[in-house]
Amino acid sequence: MIDAYEDPGTPDRRGGARYLWWLVTRQPGRCAAGAMFGSVWMVLLAATPYLMSRAIDDGLEPGDMSALAAWSGALFAVGTFNAWLGTMRHRTMTRVRMDANFRTVKVVVGHAVRLGSSLSRQMGAGEVVTIGVGDVQTISHALTVVGPGIGAVVAYLVVAVMLVSISPVIAVVVLLGIPVMVLLVGPLLGRLQGSETEYRERQGVLTARIGDLAGGLRVLGGLGGKGLVADAFRRDSQRLREQGYRVGAVTSWVQALGMGLPTVFLVVVTWMAARLAARGDITVGQLVSVYGFVAMLVRPVSFWVECGYQISRGVVCARRVVRFLRLEPMPDRGTLDAPAEPSALYDPESGVRVLPGRLTALVAERPADATALVDRLGRYAPSNATWGGTRLDEIALNQVRAHIVVADHESDLFAGTLQEMLTPSFRGAGNRATSHERPAPTHGEQLATRTALHTAAAEDIVQALPQGLETPMDAQARNLSGGQRQRIRLARALLTDPDILLTVEPTSALDAPTEAKVAARLREAREGRTTVVTTTSPLVLDHADIVHYLADGKVAATGTHHELLDTTPGYRALVARDTEEAVR
Repeated sequence: MIDAYEDPGTPDRRGGARYLWWLVTRQPGRCAAGAMFGSVWMVLLAATPYLMSRAIDDGLEPGDMSALAAWSGALFAVGTFNAWLGTMRHRTMTRVRMDANFRTVKVVVGHAVRLGSSLSRQMGAGEVVTIGVGDVQTISHALTVVGPGIGAVVAYLVVAVMLVSISPVIAVVVLLGIPVMVLLVGPLLGRLQGSETEYRERQGVLTARIGDLAGGLRVLGGLGGKGLVADAFRRDSQRLREQGYRVGAVTSWVQALGMGLPTVFLVVVTWMAARLAARGDITVGQLVSVYGFVAMLVRPVSFWVECGYQISRGVVCARRVVRFLRLEPMPDRGTLDAPAEPSALYDPESGVRVLPGRLTALVAERPADATALVDRLGRYAPSNATWGGTRLDEIALNQVRAHIVVADHESDLFAGTLQEMLTPSFRGAGNRATSHERPAPTHGEQLATRTALHTAAAEDIVQALPQGLETPMDAQARNLSGGQRQRIRLARALLTDPDILLTVEPTSALDAPTEAKVAARLREAREGRTTVVTTTSPLVLDHADIVHYLADGKVAATGTHHELLDTTPGYRALVARDTEEAVR
């Protein structure tokens, strides 16, 4: 199977079927072994009726016990060997499926990382979750055709040849009858693809809505809109359930025909063979072998139907993966280097100029205006913003990311220990070490972590946890409170030690005493470096060197916190409201 650090390769993005074939070509040796084991295993299943017929005709009917014992021994040996082959086939195909599973996961995750911030603008979270949770598993199961599917074809041809020596008529019936049965299922598989595609689309939409509900339930409750959203979610769930019933109905017909048609076919061929035996055209042993051959062919037909079912679903899911892989990140046309000296950031759209080495606060009548401004200054949205007089989009993106960090108060926190949550680059240790083998943080790393936690007033969080920094944390740090999560996010941003730090509402969920600590410590820790905070809290604004007051997305006034309180009524009204709330 693919190693955790192995390059998964470049996937074929020309279509769902081509992507599945690419997964096969990435492990040719294992797929060939699976096909070989599957073919030999299936052929030896067909050999069993032949050995039984010889034991009857050569030993049992004439009363030759030595011949009966010889053929019985051969039957036992073949059965034992085939049991081993079946085990090896299953193991090999399990590895094929797991490789396809892990390889697709690595491809999808790697592409998500390459897309970066542009991912959320091009595809919903529900769609991505559906791909990771359901589609990947379905794609891996579609590779079943590599082993049993090929083996079924080989066994079908071998049985047809063996039947020619018994009865050409029966051989022709089998040669023509089996493909007809498979073709009868074809239209249903086409219908299944359509139903499955619609079901997956609806599932992605509903998953996204679940995420939206989970994130905004408190807001919805406060606005009185929880009931309306719940009704909409209930209707979407019912539509998804109805679509699921349609998929299940088609699937049941596919599986019923996959088992029922071969059974009917077995009855017809056995009746034909019995009539030939009654007329003396074939022996009793040959009658037994015909029954055994056709009964054995029930399994290949079932495999073909199952493979068709799995491939049909796999193609649907692979198309969704391919559609995701076709997404392109925001083009980076920047070729220039970042300014060599500390330089100002300027946003022409709002008129905000962020001077180097200062703690700058942004106060907006509409919080969304401040957030949009930070996105422009951090080059997460198209803009005419400049850095040191050079347009941001003309500077190489990797240099922008290396010097400018945007810290959102709702940014993701991934599951792991608290240490890994604070320093994601520490995860895996970069030397393929497991979580139990990774080296301990250096003295410098430990000091930086303690400093960042102190600045974010988060030491008490670590002290309260049973294992300190090594305490396992849930995804999004759900085992912490909202204020604790916010302080951990701020500490993580501080650990990157950027030249320019842009923070969005870094203290909005904190109580007044803690907020005052964070504001004072942030100014001290970032002394001499550029820091921007969006906030309306007087406790933070009092420590800012410069405050820009935004009205309708434009700079309406600039000065210190106290200057704006004295000269700008709109600013005073906005900040005084926060002051009153803090007093309460």
